[in-house]
Amino acid sequence: MSSSNPHDEESDFVDADEAEEIFQRDEDQPMDSDPDDDEDQPMTYEEQTFQNDSAAHFDSHNDSVFCVAQHPIHHNIVITGAGDDTAYIFDSTPGPRPVLPQSYESNPQPRERESLNPLAKLDGHTDTVNAVAFTEPTGEYVVTAGLDGKLRAWRDTTSQTTGMAWDFVAEAQEVEEINWVAVCPYVQGADEKRNVVAIGANDGSAWVFRIDHTDATQPIAIIQSFFQHTASCTAGAWTPDGNLLATVSEDGSFYVYDVFGAAAAAGISGSQGTNAIVGLTAEDQRFAVDGGLYSVAVSPGGGIAAVGGADGHIRVVGLPRLAAAAAPVQRAKGKAAPASQATTSASASGTILAALQAQTDGIETLSFSQPPLTLLAAGSVDGSIALYDAAHRFAVRRHIKEAHEGSAIVKVEFLQSRAPTAAPRPGPLASANAAQPGRSYLLTSAGLDGVVRRWDARGGTAAAAQGLLQEWKGHLPATENEDGEQAGGIMGFVQGLDGKRIVTAGDDGIALVFEE
Repeated sequence: MSSSNPHDEESDFVDADEAEEIFQRDEDQPMDSDPDDDEDQPMTYEEQTFQNDSAAHFDSHNDSVFCVAQHPIHHNIVITGAGDDTAYIFDSTPGPRPVLPQSYESNPQPRERESLNPLAKLDGHTDTVNAVAFTEPTGEYVVTAGLDGKLRAWRDTTSQTTGMAWDFVAEAQEVEEINWVAVCPYVQGADEKRNVVAIGANDGSAWVFRIDHTDATQPIAIIQSFFQHTASCTAGAWTPDGNLLATVSEDGSFYVYDVFGAAAAAGISGSQGTNAIVGLTAEDQRFAVDGGLYSVAVSPGGGIAAVGGADGHIRVVGLPRLAAAAAPVQRAKGKAAPASQATTSASASGTILAALQAQTDGIETLSFSQPPLTLLAAGSVDGSIALYDAAHRFAVRRHIKEAHEGSAIVKVEFLQSRAPTAAPRPGPLASANAAQPGRSYLLTSAGLDGVVRRWDARGGTAAAAQGLLQEWKGHLPATENEDGEQAGGIMGFVQGLDGKRIVTAGDDGIALVFEE
């Protein structure tokens, strides 16, 4: 029977040369090779380098570190809070550097740098600790706040004999989730502002508490509570005198509260029977920011506030100058002027002084420079930093578009020129940090690229990279996971008054210490 195949029987087999060609087409080719390339093309590999500029590290957390705060007097003492529902207090002073081997043959395993040791572990939360702070003026208390809605307080019981210790005082829970904590600045003689903190919650409310362990009935006492926002309260800031609290919300509203009655004493009353002496909402089209507000900063003089929101929008608003308003205006014959004249200095309160938009994405962070500079720095999700000149109608002084190479900027902060509110006590917590007014032109920034950068905001003194003076690397940059969420980068930092030591909070679960 003849075959129906038009080829002969030998066509059902392959010769040796053809078999060799088929065998070579396996699945073990390098992924970056082209099937059309010559089979002798060498394999190529992508080289990755990791740079760590840190002088020390703290790795006791086992989850992302979301927040960091610094002792108001002993700047080497910091606290971090993390996704492991805990906070740690530690001394950020770097230890001795590890001794490297003289040769690989004599010691092939160099000793790794050891982590800084915790001074105290603060627990008790049942969800992420996303805000921490030491109270003013002496850091007598430290507070932790979490997504469980709890505000917990510990007292510093450190002494020469017992060493470093923090004792639990109490906890308060008035809200479902706490977004932020802001410490009330202490002014000499104003004891009502001692050990006072404010919080903002996901329900839009803001609360002010005083901590006093000697009050057995209310060690964490409510001073004020505010409910003007209709969506999550995203940020808050005090005026430098500690009299007023400014808050912003996802609903696009901005309120300034008279916490201790200083504005009322100056003849400035709240609107609609509330303690909000300034209130602006998205209903005012001049103020409206579609997408909400997420950052706020108050100028060193307390006369203006800047709020930042979606799509790079910034609004600058006038605040009342309570010190000037409280002083009676004298008439020609030495008689005090009527109260209406005495409050004319507050006429700019609530006035929209500027509407700015130099950046293309959300404004996550704002910072005013100290005198004599008059700059406002804004850090954006688009990875850029904009510098506005408050003395020239907030004109754009500089726009550093690639400040963090496209990665979101989490925090910008000018060095402060404010002296400590109390003298450091001798002992194990002693710190050498001191104010250096001459360096207030320095701006520090950190972002999701995992890099800290230091800028000269004056301009013209550092031509390279638009004022970039120094950068520190060590954190893993943010990368996108399978769920489309980003993980990695820096969540915050502290830098003391002199800026010579920076301590970061890393989404990689580590706090790093960088030094100039």
